[in-house]
Amino acid sequence: MMLSAHCRTIRGATALRAARSTWCPTSQQLMNTSPSAAAPTCSEDATTASSSSSSSPSASAAARSFSSRSSFDLPDPRSFMSYQSTLDYAKSQKWNPQLSKICATIGPTSEQLPVLKDIVRSGMRIMRLNFSHATVEEVELRMTNLRASKGRHSIFHPDSPDGEAVGVASTGESSVHKNVRAVLLDTRGPELRTGKLAGDDSGHETINIDVGSTVTLCTTDDVRDGGSTASRLYIDYPKLHECLVPGMKVLLDDGAITLTVAEVESGVEHGNVTCVADNSGEIRSRAGVNLPGAETDLPAMSAKDMVDIKYGMTKDVDYVAASFIQNVEGVREIKAYMERCAEELAAKGQWEPERPLPLIISKIESVSGLNHFDEILAESDGIMVARGDLGVEIPIQQVTNAQKEMVAACNAAGKPVIVATQMLESMAKNPRPTRAEVADVTNAIYDGADCVMLSGETAKGKYPVQVVQTMNEIIASAEHFTKHSMPGPNLAARERFVQGQADRADKGVDAAVAKAAVTAAEERDASLIVVLTSQGSLPRMISAFRPNIPILAFCPSAKVARQLMLNRGIHPIHIDDLLTNVSGTKRPARAIQYAKQYGMVQEGDSVVVVTRETACDELTTDFASMKIAMVP
Repeated sequence: MMLSAHCRTIRGATALRAARSTWCPTSQQLMNTSPSAAAPTCSEDATTASSSSSSSPSASAAARSFSSRSSFDLPDPRSFMSYQSTLDYAKSQKWNPQLSKICATIGPTSEQLPVLKDIVRSGMRIMRLNFSHATVEEVELRMTNLRASKGRHSIFHPDSPDGEAVGVASTGESSVHKNVRAVLLDTRGPELRTGKLAGDDSGHETINIDVGSTVTLCTTDDVRDGGSTASRLYIDYPKLHECLVPGMKVLLDDGAITLTVAEVESGVEHGNVTCVADNSGEIRSRAGVNLPGAETDLPAMSAKDMVDIKYGMTKDVDYVAASFIQNVEGVREIKAYMERCAEELAAKGQWEPERPLPLIISKIESVSGLNHFDEILAESDGIMVARGDLGVEIPIQQVTNAQKEMVAACNAAGKPVIVATQMLESMAKNPRPTRAEVADVTNAIYDGADCVMLSGETAKGKYPVQVVQTMNEIIASAEHFTKHSMPGPNLAARERFVQGQADRADKGVDAAVAKAAVTAAEERDASLIVVLTSQGSLPRMISAFRPNIPILAFCPSAKVARQLMLNRGIHPIHIDDLLTNVSGTKRPARAIQYAKQYGMVQEGDSVVVVTRETACDELTTDFASMKIAMVP
């Protein structure tokens, strides 16, 4: 099964080892020109390039074309930021928000209100709550403080004098334009673990496993109750022997110890698996276990996950990141469970029947997830490239290739994709990232990621505010470069979606109007696309065509607004009255007025306005319209 029309197949461990580039032919052609190959780096090289132009007109034209894009005119990305050095929003400066979003994990070092406010102002759009570690009290605190962290649209209220906030509640939140930072609940997911070590009463003891030693993996209750030793380890998966064969690997504690399967006991209910240690190391109680290349029948949700998801729904979380999704049945199981929870909560008055369910972001972190990727993508609302466990499950040198394939497939499907894990890992301890980390984030943007994620860097790191600022500046720099100097990557991502539409025979009204809006915006060199939406489908479709300008989406529902936050380029605004108390003919002008007051456009800018109108007497169905206007 292919990831997309433009992606090569991932089939099992053998195919993964042979994974190659994911770019489609047109994308590859666009990507072949690189700065190092096309632009001189010093005056002497420039002279040489000029002197050779007479013998190679096409090469000269290419060099001039690249030079005209000012590839080495590299402005300070901080000049693009909407905040000043004090993290106050710059009221006199035009707001040029980044298109790709930042999802940041909030934890002990970032959960307090003063820090979280600065993180919000630095560019965090989605708050990740890691339910592998968070307690109920911690979740309550983090969500309360997020609501009290005012966004730009709460401060620049269009009806306030001189841009000062009005209608501000005691929490610090605007009572008119709500903060629409989204919340992502990340489940712990089903997982395999070793048992408690023998004699480990404190929970801090370890045992040594020597290279070449024989280790027997057992699943019986007597080994569990007696405790694990260096020669006999309990694994909490009764069918372990059914999914392993000699020669396969078993990784303990995120790969700290690697075992090679030597013999599998078959024909019994709890068969032992005999392994040989490939390296020496220490292991603790309840260490994680990975089975690269193995297909398991673990459930999509653990008992803890079910409790956490239902609790998250009572807190109105916007996304559920489902860990260790292996197949499409797992996505459907979670969706059906949330529907049952909604019915139960509605019966108790804790859920409005018309409220949208949390969107499901499937985390791909196993070979099984890669093997069934197409079906998982079709059923999911988005994808997270979870590179941590994926780097343990498949050869680590193939993670980048798998990342590119998954991002390309999501682009083709028009669904958002998050690239996660260790993006700026060194900033957990240092105030500056490594060059390799900067390149990692930059290349994720070039690949076509809608969102990049921070984990321990913001949850427990020393510089949670600085790391968000740094990531935002990297995004700004990468997007400026692809817009003005090397548009190939973004054009390739758009082409993938257009081709994906053709493959799906997607001829809907939203798709036609979205394509027209993006084309018109580029032809007019517009500064902004404004969308008035009630359900969110229209701005999502526009985002899928990957315009290089922001999409300002006005939503009457705060939930719809928050669930648009993950999509590239969309900046949702929750306004109750624009679609209800303003006549249809006046809505575009009012929306442009709001956009101007938010600082997103200035006098003389071109703006494209897209709306969906309800059916009138002359029409039997709803219709969409597009207008092009100049900001007065």
